[in-house]
Amino acid sequence: MNTDPVWILGITMTKFGKHAGKDVVDLASEAARAALKDAGVSMRDIGVLAAGNLMGSGGIGQQIQKQIGQTGIPVYNVSNACATGATALRTAIMAVKAGEVDYGLAVGVEKLSGAGLLGGGGKAKTQGASWEPSGRFGAVAPTDGRIGTDAMPGTFAQIGMEYGHKYGGATFELFARISEKNHSHSTLNPLAAYSKAMSLEQIMGDVMIAYPNTRPMCSANCDGAAAAVVVSDAKLKTLSLEQQRRAIKVSASVLTSDPWQESCQVLPDVNTLTKNAAKIAYEAAGIGPDDLDLVELHDCFATAELVHYDNLGLCEEGGAVDFFNSGATWRTGKTPVNVSGGLESKGHPIAATGIANIWEVCHHLRGEAGQRQIEGAKVGLAHVIGLGSACGIHVLEKSGL
Repeated sequence: MNTDPVWILGITMTKFGKHAGKDVVDLASEAARAALKDAGVSMRDIGVLAAGNLMGSGGIGQQIQKQIGQTGIPVYNVSNACATGATALRTAIMAVKAGEVDYGLAVGVEKLSGAGLLGGGGKAKTQGASWEPSGRFGAVAPTDGRIGTDAMPGTFAQIGMEYGHKYGGATFELFARISEKNHSHSTLNPLAAYSKAMSLEQIMGDVMIAYPNTRPMCSANCDGAAAAVVVSDAKLKTLSLEQQRRAIKVSASVLTSDPWQESCQVLPDVNTLTKNAAKIAYEAAGIGPDDLDLVELHDCFATAELVHYDNLGLCEEGGAVDFFNSGATWRTGKTPVNVSGGLESKGHPIAATGIANIWEVCHHLRGEAGQRQIEGAKVGLAHVIGLGSACGIHVLEKSGL
């Protein structure tokens, strides 16, 4: 087994929002070229391309090649719900880890503006109000009577309410305060779809989507792309000192799916597959949750962020409410969470989200996050959930140079 690390050499994301004049190939190509430039390499250096897009017609990787360079390399077209981008990156990492190539390129892209909310991935369907007038929600396979809804807002509302029922303290106001934090963080992120602070009163008084999540507490569909270049440890050592200094070590790259459970043969279990992924990731990286300087997690809804504090081990079991109330998750706290503004503000172009979360962590580890920089950040975690089910976790570490 090859134990040498793989490194993120270049990474980028487009501004999330509405891109009326660009199609998915334009957005993906823009991100891919920028990632190559950030890495200081060209398409001729890349040995494998993994690309993800959910709402298109397929074959996005080959379409991207036609704009950025057709070099005959293998292309993997990836589809894994909201974990698509993270899965594409893991595909490239595995090819480098296997010794097949020195460089890999991963891209995730989506065009969703006008489609409203799609918090959990899957095929869009009309289901009520959203950020956009023609609002739609995403859905997976129909859920059973235990939940009573096949729309993601209802599913994640239930997940949050179950946590509150079991451990206490998870009130409507608390979930709104989580959203207040993320919208506040977004004001420092120029690439976020929404960079506007919202008061607690505004959030709680907005349109109710699925109690306890109001509209600002839900991830917003938008257009966007993100891309990353990965490189082998041996190849990195031959590059310039500046490239080595900016490279980010991938200490763990993990992908899980639901284990068999009688009670969850229809409804994906976002808690267990995240807990399993986190355990594997921490063991692979040789760290624990207390070592993390920041976390970008999948807050498709405010309720999801709360339960993932627990699932990722950021607090003791059942302690997510107290953890948030301590102020730990604000950018000035002990474990800043979603300094980017999260999916609720940054936006959620589904296939791009997994790489975009990693982009945010990488920029803090490089010291390139501008006004929102977490000073002294050395270790970060990026997490994404795709209902279907999939959980992707990447632990990232700053170069020692």
